[in-house]
Amino acid sequence: MANNTYVTTNPVILDGYQSIFEPNKFNKHSMQIVMDGEHIDALTDERPEMLNWAKSKAKTKRVNVRLEPWEEVAEGKFKVKFSWNPDVKVPIVDSKGAPITGNLPLYSGSTCKIAFQQKPYALPDSVGTALRIKAIQIISVAAGGLSDAGNLDEESAAALFGATEGFSVDDPNVKYVESNEPSDGAEDF
Repeated sequence: MANNTYVTTNPVILDGYQSIFEPNKFNKHSMQIVMDGEHIDALTDERPEMLNWAKSKAKTKRVNVRLEPWEEVAEGKFKVKFSWNPDVKVPIVDSKGAPITGNLPLYSGSTCKIAFQQKPYALPDSVGTALRIKAIQIISVAAGGLSDAGNLDEESAAALFGATEGFSVDDPNVKYVESNEPSDGAEDF
C-alpha cells in the first residue's frame, strides 16, 4: 500500500475557522484549506487500494464506504479539512524555513504550503480514507484585516518546502488589506 507524502507546490488558502497553534473547544487542532487539483488525481488513484486494505480490517463484510476527504467547491478547487490531536507535533515553518514556535493568529485568507498523507481507516460499519497533515509552511498571514505577503522536525519541514518569498518570523511585512465586499447580511440594512 502506498504511503506517499504530498507537498503542495502552489500555496493553499486557509478557509474558515482555524485552530492550528492552539486546540479548539473539542481539544483538537484543525485547519481548513482550499487547494487546486494538483494532487487530487494521485489521491484518487491510490484510494481504492487503501479502501481494500480497510475492508480487510473491518469486522463485517458489509461496510459503507465513506466519501473522499476532499470536496470540489469550484472548478479545479477543492476544500480539505485536517484535524489532529494536541500530542501530535506538526512542524510549522515560515517562508524561509525558520520554525514558528509562538502562537501566530492565522485567519481565513492566509496562505501556506502543506505536506500531507492519505491514510485508510476502518470503523465497525464503515471504511474510508483521511488526509493527515505532516508539515506546514506559512507563506502569508491574514489576521484581523492585516496581511503579510510521519515524524518530521522543523529542519525536515524546511528542507521539504525550501525557501520562498513571503512571511518571515524575523522580518514581518504586515500591510492593511481592505475589503470592498459587503459582509453577510449587509445589504439588508
